[in-house]
Amino acid sequence: MKEPAGDVFDDIADRPVSPHRNLVTPEGLAQIDAEIERAHAQVTQAQEAEDRTAVARAQRDLRYWQARRGSAELVPALTDKAKVHFGSNVKIRYADGREMQFRIVGEDEADPAKGTISYVSPMARALISKEVGEEASAGGQDVEIVGIE
Repeated sequence: MKEPAGDVFDDIADRPVSPHRNLVTPEGLAQIDAEIERAHAQVTQAQEAEDRTAVARAQRDLRYWQARRGSAELVPALTDKAKVHFGSNVKIRYADGREMQFRIVGEDEADPAKGTISYVSPMARALISKEVGEEASAGGQDVEIVGIE
């Protein structure tokens, strides 16, 4: 058998796309647009450098973000603060008294370290449609909703 010359990356696998609806906040939509611009720039830079591996990876990222842009469903900010919904800032209290605050956002913009969680996460699913004072259970722990913004 003859080995191919160099690395072959023309058939690099696409990034998996979530089966869930692609709900996005206005900030999430802007993030997708920025990722598309970044990926375009990376494709150009990789082509100029004649780096086939980098071209393949940048094109894969570009396809992913273009697909996400095409399926994005913008959810405008809701003024209703009575119930937890997509886009809500929620403050919860655990049974041991610890409190935590986060915003419920789309999958691509979720970053727990920055205080955002995906609307399909177990915590978000447990909280959506609940009101201040109500309890929810997620991850084996009970929490009380103490604030909705």
